Amino acid sequence: MISLFDKIKRKVWGKLVFFLRRKRCYPLIYRSWWHCKFFKSGGYSSQENFIAAVPNPGAGIGHQMANWIAGLWFADQFKIAHAHIPFSSPKWEELLGFGQQAVSAETLLKKQGYKKVVLPLFDEEDEKQVAKIRQIIASYIGRQVVFIMEQDQFYRDQFGVIDEIQRRFYSATARTNDATRYNSKDLNIAIHVRRGDITIGQKTGNENLAMRWQNAEYFKNVLSNTINLLKTNRTIKVYLFSQGVRSDFREFESIENIEFCLDMDAQVSFLHMVHADLLITSKSSFSYKPALLSRGIKVCPRDFWHGYPDSKDWILVDENGEMHEDQDFIYI
Repeated sequence: MISLFDKIKRKVWGKLVFFLRRKRCYPLIYRSWWHCKFFKSGGYSSQENFIAAVPNPGAGIGHQMANWIAGLWFADQFKIAHAHIPFSSPKWEELLGFGQQAVSAETLLKKQGYKKVVLPLFDEEDEKQVAKIRQIIASYIGRQVVFIMEQDQFYRDQFGVIDEIQRRFYSATARTNDATRYNSKDLNIAIHVRRGDITIGQKTGNENLAMRWQNAEYFKNVLSNTINLLKTNRTIKVYLFSQGVRSDFREFESIENIEFCLDMDAQVSFLHMVHADLLITSKSSFSYKPALLSRGIKVCPRDFWHGYPDSKDWILVDENGEMHEDQDFIYI
C-alpha cells in the first residue's frame, strides 16, 4: 500500500517533470545525470544491473501495459536485464501473467541490496538523448542498481515485443481459466467501439479525447467491409464491446448475428478481444493491447499513435473505414 506521503511526493515530482520536460535544465534534476558526470565508464556494459518501468497506477490497463512494454523494449535496446514491476490491479497482474517466472524489481530492491536509480525521460528517436542514457547506465557498472524509467517513457512501436509478451501471456497459469462466449464452430469477430471518456471529450472540446473519437459510421463501414471480404465456411458471429446502452448502437442492428457486450467486466472483455478469430480495434490502448496478444486477424485504424507490424494478420483501414485497394479477401 502506497502511503499518503509517497502519493504526495509522486504528484509533486510529476508536476516538476511536466514543467521542466522541454527545458534544457531538465536532466539536471536527476541524480543519475550527475552520477554520469563524475563516474564515467570506459565502455558500455550492463553487468549485474536491471531496468524496469512502472505501470502508471492512475491510468487504465492499456496505458499501464504501454509503460510496462517500454521497460521490456528498452531493456533489450540497452542490453540490460529486465525486472518486472506489477500492475496496480492484482486482477490484471494475474490475468496477464507477465510477472510469472520473471525477476522482481521489488525483490532486488528490498531483499538483494540493489539501489533504485531513476532515468530521465528521453526521445527514442533522438540519438544524442539515447546515447546519454547509455552513458548513464554505463556509469553504474558493477554497482548493483535497478534503473527505473521515468513515468510514461514513450515507446511508439510497441509491437517490437510481441513474441515475448505472447510467450508470457500464453504460458501464464491464468490461461487455464480463460472462458469466453465464443463457439469454436463459429468465426468470432470482436469489435471495440471506444466511447466513455471520449464521449465527454466531444462535448467539452478536450483535444486529447477528441482525437480518439470515431463515429458509428466508421465502425459500421469497417465491420461491413471486413465481413464482405471474409472467405469462410463457418457462421460469422459478431460481438460488439463498448459502453452505454443498446439504443446508442442502432446503426449495428442490421448486422446479422451480432451480440452487444456493453456491461461485460473489463477483464472478460479484454480476453474476448484477445481470443477472437478477428479483432477490429478502435483508437484505444484497450483494444490495441489485446491485438498485440492476439493470434488472430487484426483490423486497425491506420492513423494511431502506436505502430503496427508489417504482417498479413494486421490489416489497416483509413479514416472512412476503407481497406487498401489490394485487399481482396480475408481467409480464416
